[in-house]
Amino acid sequence: MSDKKIIYLDYNATTPIHPEVRKTIIENFDIYGNPSSLHTPGRIAAEKINDARSSVAKLINAAPEEIIFTAGASESNNTVLKYVVCGPQSGCGREETCNACAGRNEIITSAIEHPSIISTMDFITRQGGNPVVLGVKPNGKIDLDVLEKSITHKTALISVMMANNEIGVIEDIKKIAGIAKKHGVLMHTDAVPAAGRIKIDVKDLGVDYLSLSGHKIYAPKGVGILYVKKDSPYCAFIHGGHQEAGRRAGTLNNLGIIAMGKAAELALEEMDAESARLKVLRDKLRDGIVKTIPDIAINGDQKDILPNTLNVSFAGAEGEAILLYLDLEGIAVSTGSACSSNSLEPSHVLLALGLAPELAHGSIRFSLGKSNTESDIDYVLEKLPPIVEKIRKMSTSYNRRKK
Repeated sequence: MSDKKIIYLDYNATTPIHPEVRKTIIENFDIYGNPSSLHTPGRIAAEKINDARSSVAKLINAAPEEIIFTAGASESNNTVLKYVVCGPQSGCGREETCNACAGRNEIITSAIEHPSIISTMDFITRQGGNPVVLGVKPNGKIDLDVLEKSITHKTALISVMMANNEIGVIEDIKKIAGIAKKHGVLMHTDAVPAAGRIKIDVKDLGVDYLSLSGHKIYAPKGVGILYVKKDSPYCAFIHGGHQEAGRRAGTLNNLGIIAMGKAAELALEEMDAESARLKVLRDKLRDGIVKTIPDIAINGDQKDILPNTLNVSFAGAEGEAILLYLDLEGIAVSTGSACSSNSLEPSHVLLALGLAPELAHGSIRFSLGKSNTESDIDYVLEKLPPIVEKIRKMSTSYNRRKK
């Protein structure tokens, strides 16, 4: 790799490992025992796992026994959604409380969810489930009246992101969960983008299920959690051993879990100060772009928004071109969700907001994190305007429209 400094502005895609987390990994590198084993190496590993479980539980104000470790939030999301259509053939032994067995096979979600929700909904449709995908208002918020009117006697679950990973808009999960409870419907939220950036309190929110991912809070990839509220119905997604109290089979990822526990501990300690710092930098970037570049659109609600996220559409400039030119200047950004960035289709999130495909194609997501400084923002504001101007000069359709 080049020694050239990289200004990394893609923290919503993934985060580097926190130095203290890296230190924890090194210190625990020789924790090799299987936590399910009764011998000393196994008990040492199990103790470390239990400590990590408690740390993750504190981050979201849950009980440790309500935390299930997974390979990441995509697995956690799949686990919750697929139980709705598992049906009596699964032999899970919980048929009396199973929504699918009771004929409740509808899931309500939004059009701006992460691909791990959207794609799972497509699968559920093929399995006989009935997903109900709600549109959002132009600011990215769900219309709660429309949501409530969409609930029927067959609705089993509502799944809505706490904060969107592309535009940063924060949904009112507490109110949505209240609506769900009023109608006897279960509530799940994908809280991955929100973790470590805004307060998460599962008791206050009133959710039944919540998903988190380690690599979005400065821990390694390949580890995540699913919060399952005590007594909420549950069906294992992965079968095999008795790990996680029989709720998720597979030998536990010692280092990944220990690292996520440390990352959760640090996130809780650092969140308030770090979020305030990033909001100042994000606002400086937004105001500078508005001041120096014409024909832009700031996407999503700017009041209920993650402190580190800014999504901007540049008319007459392809997002991929902006990204590549910025990369040449040592600035790393995204054109949308990292899980769908290889697609040539415009962002499904921006289309759901009502943006025309051409404008959606010209969008850049800036997501800030621990390494970013005010000088980074100054550098971006120096390099970005001439890049956009250069791309626009090459666009015949943009120049024709301007004339």
